[in-house]
Amino acid sequence: MGAEWGQAILTVDLAAIVANWRDLCARHAPGACAGVVKADGYGLGAAEIGRALRDAGCRHFFVAHLGEGLKLRAAIGKGPMIAVLGGFPPHEEGDRAGLTPVLNTLGMLESHAAAARAAGKPRAAILHVDTGMSRLGLDTREVALLAQDHDRAAGLELLYVMTHLACADEPGHPLNALQAARFAEACARLPKAPRSFANSAGLFLGPQFASDLGRPGCALYGINPTPGQPNPMRQVAKLEAPVQQLREIPAGATVGYGASWTAPRPSRIATVAAGYADGYLRSLSGRAQAAFGDRPVPLVGRVSMDLITFDVTDLPELRQGDMITLIGGPGCSPDEVAVRAGTIGYEVLTTLGSRFHRHHFRG
Repeated sequence: MGAEWGQAILTVDLAAIVANWRDLCARHAPGACAGVVKADGYGLGAAEIGRALRDAGCRHFFVAHLGEGLKLRAAIGKGPMIAVLGGFPPHEEGDRAGLTPVLNTLGMLESHAAAARAAGKPRAAILHVDTGMSRLGLDTREVALLAQDHDRAAGLELLYVMTHLACADEPGHPLNALQAARFAEACARLPKAPRSFANSAGLFLGPQFASDLGRPGCALYGINPTPGQPNPMRQVAKLEAPVQQLREIPAGATVGYGASWTAPRPSRIATVAAGYADGYLRSLSGRAQAAFGDRPVPLVGRVSMDLITFDVTDLPELRQGDMITLIGGPGCSPDEVAVRAGTIGYEVLTTLGSRFHRHHFRG
């Protein structure tokens, strides 16, 4: 089914995602790379992305919550590992779906180990060690306890020991090297298992951050994993919205809520069918730049719930019904939109709403 009249269109290039994944795999070789598809594939559709990556050979996926894992398993079928970063207690539905819990506490590890021993068969899991993020993962005390008594993990098949970098997008930050040293020390004391270390930015930090399994997320979706440097990733997503109405206003007229923009000259204003209810951030008010073809289109006035307004005075050829590119065009990549919104590309993508017509294609 095509887009309805007046509906914005979010186009997702699955071939670009697959190409990004392959580039990241080549960078991380000989270690493998997973596909992190949490938050509905960073807002772009976990089911479609999961199937495309599966078909390309990806055999490891990460999601945030049990519910995300169940939906992804239904989409991609049996076979690939689906790890749940938030973990979950021994869970019949999760077990039936073959989901892999990430064990973030010693208590969680012990509950899964006990369930494995009671069932008389091993349970696959990933052990998460905190090396400096101070969020999830076994802390120093818990690592020491497990190091003293590996039998606590009896019954578990540890697929990986993992940690998560806090400052990988700042290559010179001293915490990166400190986390690498802490991770190596912890792994030397814990039950032996393959290691999973680098996130997207971490894959660009050098060989000391290599491991058996990288976990790229944002880079798959075209967000720059090397801030301040040219983006090595292909662009993936394009959000376009139709012009619902055009109007001519005199110099001195105001536009939108709060009358926050005043026309400095006789102006032509395009009202476009998208707003913060669609995840186009209100903080972009008066600051964003969209594109019509390869020409910039400045946003004027405030972003409202369903509508935004652009100054198209210098685009006399633009007509009602034409599409303006809000995200994914010249000057408005997710990272560029994020800078104008005062946030990061992750938020730009993951906040995208459900009212768009979504079109996934494989190139």
